[in-house]
Amino acid sequence: YQVDAFSDSPFEGNPAVVCPLDEFIEDELMQKIAMEHNLSETAFIVDRGGTYDIRWFTPKAEVELCGHATLASAFVVFHELGFEGDRVDFHTRYKGPVSVIKRNGLYELDFPTGVVEKLEMDIGELENIIRQNILGVYNAEADLMIQLSSEEAVKACMPNLRLMIEYEKRGFIITSGSEKYDFVSRFFAPRVGVAEDPATGSAHTCLIPFWYEKLGKRSMVAKQLSERGGVVHCSFNEDRVGIGGNAVLYSIGEIRI
Repeated sequence: YQVDAFSDSPFEGNPAVVCPLDEFIEDELMQKIAMEHNLSETAFIVDRGGTYDIRWFTPKAEVELCGHATLASAFVVFHELGFEGDRVDFHTRYKGPVSVIKRNGLYELDFPTGVVEKLEMDIGELENIIRQNILGVYNAEADLMIQLSSEEAVKACMPNLRLMIEYEKRGFIITSGSEKYDFVSRFFAPRVGVAEDPATGSAHTCLIPFWYEKLGKRSMVAKQLSERGGVVHCSFNEDRVGIGGNAVLYSIGEIRI
């Protein structure tokens, strides 16, 4: 199944492939399937009697946590696999239990809150990579988060992807405040084969507590400023965050190996 997540219409949001399995197949084969699809994420799910094991692969690597492909997987479970109920629970290899809940007309990811730590470092090299003036640099779990001065600066960002690969981070989160939304972001992860991700749920595990500290708001609406775009409904609940959005089925196919 290919699903556009964080969107209520096709050709927007972030596309993910979801492959339901009886049991996980070999890691190498899952990686090849993800490479063949060449989307930012391919999810593999296994039904464990009402809960699901889930794993995610970019074209180049398995990742510890992915938001949009989890939302897409829940959409498939709810609408294509005959699941009854308003909450589907997933078990991950590295981040423990996560869930997706139907709430207020959206699918809301319940994820662990990410840890964000300010880094004291020379930003000159990073400004050469980002090609914008930087307000602050933060360690954001698997990623590096960079705060810029304005939404216009985030939109105009044209980073040097080759230099990004040299950092031992999954990706770069670029963010700022916004007049129309509570905050905006973009996400670049060339190290794992994703030049720019259209809508990144996992990045919001760190963006939500970061902007909660700055804005003091437990409920926020964010926009990821990729070409496809993605609207993310956010809630801060101390050690958990809610990451909400819509999803739409794009295609159903059969993989032949």
